[in-house]
Amino acid sequence: MTDPARPLDPPDVPGLVAALARLLDGRPFVALTGAGCSTESGIPDYRGPGTRERARNPVQYRAFVGEPAARQRYWARSMLGWPRFSAARPNAGHHALAALQRAGHLTGLVTQNVDRLHHAAGNTDVIELHGALAEVVCLACGALEPRDALQARLTLLNPRWDADVELAPDGDAELTAVEGFRVADCLACGGVLKPRVVFFGENVPRPTVDAAFAQVDAAEALVVIGTSLTVYSGYRFVRRAAERGIPVAICNLGPTRGDALATLTVDAPLGAVLPGLVAALGG
Repeated sequence: MTDPARPLDPPDVPGLVAALARLLDGRPFVALTGAGCSTESGIPDYRGPGTRERARNPVQYRAFVGEPAARQRYWARSMLGWPRFSAARPNAGHHALAALQRAGHLTGLVTQNVDRLHHAAGNTDVIELHGALAEVVCLACGALEPRDALQARLTLLNPRWDADVELAPDGDAELTAVEGFRVADCLACGGVLKPRVVFFGENVPRPTVDAAFAQVDAAEALVVIGTSLTVYSGYRFVRRAAERGIPVAICNLGPTRGDALATLTVDAPLGAVLPGLVAALGG
């Protein structure tokens, strides 16, 4: 069945890239990236094409902190999803953004993603709005532990815990039955461990928000890449750019919350658009 929200004709990628390059030529810009930037690396998004077929309820902060059963469910899913999530590698879009930064066109990068693929591609000074799954933190004493090390402990605690599962956007997996799963505690104090990411229902730390606003305020354009902007966490920066009167380009498959504020919308695969932008601007 055809999705009525999607264009029927294939996008004119060269024409869209040319329009984007004209908008950005001579304008140092900041990129705001979302889950759509990583779908070509094999990590699912939340609200892109096909999302309705895999609608899901991500863990809520209040439930994770207050309910042992919610933590058991989260860590069981995470243990199964982590090997594939951590094995993901940067795609052509990630590498293109790194090239644009090296060439001086991209002056800042704010990401809603928790996969560290921008770092792996070579981007520097990345602001991670929602943290990163690469570390876990103890809610009692603040001790940090690498997620890979925790994975080894979870595997020892649950040696026969295995299933053929579908990877989910949070680095976890689609899984329902979690009875008998054993959760690992903090090595330092025995406290509750949480991935060092911002859960749904949790606020982005104020210093992180301020640093992102500072990047947008110093730029001459904002390029939104691979996010529907449904969550205010990212949408606020589009509003800030619009208030400042600087151009906003939105590159995303499908409509976004910010389209009405955009100078240009580019509805085409990022793996084609971003390398094309590198070629057009020079990088």
